[in-house]
Amino acid sequence: MNATCLFSPRLLCTALACAWLLGCAVGPDYKRPPADTPAAYREAVPDDHQWKIAEPRPVDLSQAWWSGFGDPRLDALVAQANTANQTLRQAEAQYRQARALAQAARAGLFPTLGANASVGRAHTNTLGVQAVSNTHVANLDASWEVDLWGRVRRSIEAARDNAQASAADLAGARLTIQGELAQDYIQLRVTDVLKDLYTRTIAAYQTSLKLTQSQFRAGVATEGDVALAQVTLNAAQAQAIDLDVQRSQLEHAIAVLLGRAPAEFTLAPEAFTMRPLAVPPGLPSALLERRPDIAGAERRMAAANANIGVARAAYYPSLVLSAMGGGSSGSLANWFGPPGRVWALGAALAGTIFDGGLRNAQNDQAVAAYDAAVASYRQTVLGGLQEVEDNLSALHVLDEEVVVQDHAVEAARVAERVSLAQYRAGTASYLSVVTAQALSLSNERTAIQLRGRELAASVALIKAIGGGWHSDALAAAGRAGTPGPAASPTAELAMPAMPSPPSAAGIGGRGGPVQP
Repeated sequence: MNATCLFSPRLLCTALACAWLLGCAVGPDYKRPPADTPAAYREAVPDDHQWKIAEPRPVDLSQAWWSGFGDPRLDALVAQANTANQTLRQAEAQYRQARALAQAARAGLFPTLGANASVGRAHTNTLGVQAVSNTHVANLDASWEVDLWGRVRRSIEAARDNAQASAADLAGARLTIQGELAQDYIQLRVTDVLKDLYTRTIAAYQTSLKLTQSQFRAGVATEGDVALAQVTLNAAQAQAIDLDVQRSQLEHAIAVLLGRAPAEFTLAPEAFTMRPLAVPPGLPSALLERRPDIAGAERRMAAANANIGVARAAYYPSLVLSAMGGGSSGSLANWFGPPGRVWALGAALAGTIFDGGLRNAQNDQAVAAYDAAVASYRQTVLGGLQEVEDNLSALHVLDEEVVVQDHAVEAARVAERVSLAQYRAGTASYLSVVTAQALSLSNERTAIQLRGRELAASVALIKAIGGGWHSDALAAAGRAGTPGPAASPTAELAMPAMPSPPSAAGIGGRGGPVQP
């Protein structure tokens, strides 16, 4: 190939002009649209016993939010779900797919190089002259579409933003699975506490039944008293059996979250002393970076903005540079010799003059897709703020309700104890005993369920504020090729004070039913 021709001043000037034009990219540059956020959460009103300001501290990538419950069994289950859950594997595969698409878009910046070689032998007949000839052809060819208007660069930008959105989706899926597992585990342990309550209650009711039977034989009690005691006992036994259904279903749900068949998983009852987490809700503006779904919506909005540039680049002509060099000869000896050398250089500038409004429609579609992405982003922000407010309110209300319910439990136990004493003394009917026992059991059960709801609300609030995830992980994921870690939140957070630990009886309160 002629080197003088390849590096002529004309070609050099053309290359410099192309390089200058490469700095131009049509379409709007991305600027994140504002999302209206309040200055503070309405439900996070500091008071003397619930909220305090946390001191700034660095991110701890080794700390997981669920470890705040202090339950080693839950820690082990979450670790299994992080590695074996099939939904997470699907999200991880989709993330790898998005990264591959981003790499495919990046390939458009580079020229394509091809090679071919062929050997042939042919018999020809030209004006009665027959001949047999050999052909040997080998060449390299290259082509490059110069990105004059930024179509390729906008495509890369959109693909990169979609890959980052997929990384946020993976983080969101992980947080959802972790939250569901924690809530199912809490409900299962609450069910175990309820089963223990019913075990003690049934034992007390059996003692009451024996008392009424003894008094009936002595002529003190009536047959109706015995029937009431029997009904009370059987009703409690039926309710205890019904708890087995709920526990089995929760156990099955946990097994599926762990990526295991329900038949292969069992979870034995254990002591349960979990307490609500110390939750750092932070400021509303921090929610925009801490929730994976909001970060993912923002990245999809950026991708939609880049796609506007891709659509507008279609209005301009494309420039394709091509080159070919090789050899062609009838004999192997002269295949690459001077007589057989061939080369070619070319440039093609092509554009569409009339397309029936196709490009206008594509541009309008891209703009509409961006507007939809903006609306989706702002709606996701509003939904996130609502979830935080809902769970902050739930924690505040449940905290007060638990205190009141504990007083109700104490009062119900006193009423049950007094009614039993009056019944033994013959000054009250057994109906008053049954009524007091029903109230005591109902209030005990409500107290246990309230503490379970409080624990579930703290998990829901952790999910609502994004867990330990942070949107800075998106950039790291884009650089390292790995999804963002589940890190602890950053500083300047409003952290609720840890409530006092539960009593020795667990979340069920201070004891069991009154023994007759």
